[in-house]
Amino acid sequence: MSNQTTINKPTQDEINATLWAACDSFRGAIDSSSYKQYILVFMFLKYLSDYWKDKQVEIREKYGDDEELIRRKLSRERFILSERCTFDYISANKNDAKIGEIIDKALEQIEEENKLKIEGVFRNISFNSEVLGETKDRNARLRNLISDFENPKLDFRPSVIGKEDIIGNAYMYLIERFAESSGKKGGEFYTPHEVSVLLAKLIKPKKGSRIYDPTCGSGSLLITVAEEVKDTDGKPSKDFAIYGQESNGETRALCKMNMFLHELDSAKVEWGDTINNPKLKEGDALMKFDVVVANPPFSLDKWGAETAADDHYKRFTRGIPPRTKGDYAFVLHMIASANASGRVGVIVPHGVLFRGSSEGIIRQKLVEENLLEAVIGLPSNLFFGTSIPAAILIFNKAKGANQDVIFIDGSKHFEAGKRQNKLRPSDIEQVITVYENYKKGNYADANVEKYSSVVSQAQIAENDYNLNIPRYVDTFESEETIDVATLQTEINTLETELASVKTALDEYLKELEFIN
Repeated sequence: MSNQTTINKPTQDEINATLWAACDSFRGAIDSSSYKQYILVFMFLKYLSDYWKDKQVEIREKYGDDEELIRRKLSRERFILSERCTFDYISANKNDAKIGEIIDKALEQIEEENKLKIEGVFRNISFNSEVLGETKDRNARLRNLISDFENPKLDFRPSVIGKEDIIGNAYMYLIERFAESSGKKGGEFYTPHEVSVLLAKLIKPKKGSRIYDPTCGSGSLLITVAEEVKDTDGKPSKDFAIYGQESNGETRALCKMNMFLHELDSAKVEWGDTINNPKLKEGDALMKFDVVVANPPFSLDKWGAETAADDHYKRFTRGIPPRTKGDYAFVLHMIASANASGRVGVIVPHGVLFRGSSEGIIRQKLVEENLLEAVIGLPSNLFFGTSIPAAILIFNKAKGANQDVIFIDGSKHFEAGKRQNKLRPSDIEQVITVYENYKKGNYADANVEKYSSVVSQAQIAENDYNLNIPRYVDTFESEETIDVATLQTEINTLETELASVKTALDEYLKELEFIN
């Protein structure tokens, strides 16, 4: 019987703190936007190694000395790992002058042996690169990194940490910390978790859903939406399929690892420019999904307007977005990717709600086609890399007889932070409650003074299809009436008191002069 269960189980906070401390091997030497890849890849390698170690023990205990049967059973596991690819092998050779090369060869072999699931994950990284310094300094940093991961608190064996999603949570924790420290670049690969939770609860994916994010970044939004899938009893369900596409190869690798660490091995994450080269297709058409969510790059310049008129997938028949603002290019792609009953949730800058020209025409058609369901304003300074406020748009291809749109102003409901603001659970719940009342047709509770309003298409048309939230939700706060007479009395009182203080001060000064 294995004695692994006697090992103290590390807590989520202990694992998170230990992983973040491991970054000290690189801090000051290279930028966080570069070393995040090394830390996350090494964490992934450690996870694979520890998981494989546990499986070997489990199968050997079950099948004894039958090496052929053991080999066959291991070959059918989620992945396979040769001895020279394990963390234990790397740890045993950490003082080797060619340790960087040893790690690179291990990663290359892992990809080669697991092409279907892990292909491309390690393509853009080398632990033998001069990015980590000259040979002597690089080897010292790698020895320190290996030593950090030898910490018992980073024992990722399932027999030690249990079945909870501790490792996946730790990976998401690191990604968030890296996004915080990366400034503007952080927004390119991570959506704040609270915003992801809000969007997931709004879109409410059902059991059996195909879920898609065309700008999936590191995959945090996709995973959060998938975690919202429930069965008929309201319990979490794994009955869903995940799809994504990401234009940045390095970020796509982060997403693939993120999926694997959350045991979403079958997630299909493609690499490429979604607008100009959509990879998720069925035959010659775009693949269709039940749920489409995204936090696309705000007002992307050079998104491909020059070829949009001839788009093979007919995504821009409602109008071609401005050449230097690609927001509606992503919105239209998402709507085109939703099936006949599909729902779309997208995070956009506020300009999308009211800018004119072709964007105004597109907006008008989306409203007239009864696709728009909700416009939800968010607080400013929620996202990494930008302080501007954003909004969530919900589109529904199966609205049915409901011709109304709900506007919610959540811009004033948040927890203020030094660097960034944050949505609280109560802020999320308030939005969801109002939205659900609208969905149920309970307009009496969906219309909340200075917070939300259910609006007809006719009202939106009267406003020239401008979706700016203050046009529909009156948040004006009248200033308190000033009683001039009372104010003058208070001023007179203060002036009298000030004169008395001045007189007393003069007397004190005279006494001091006499003493001196």
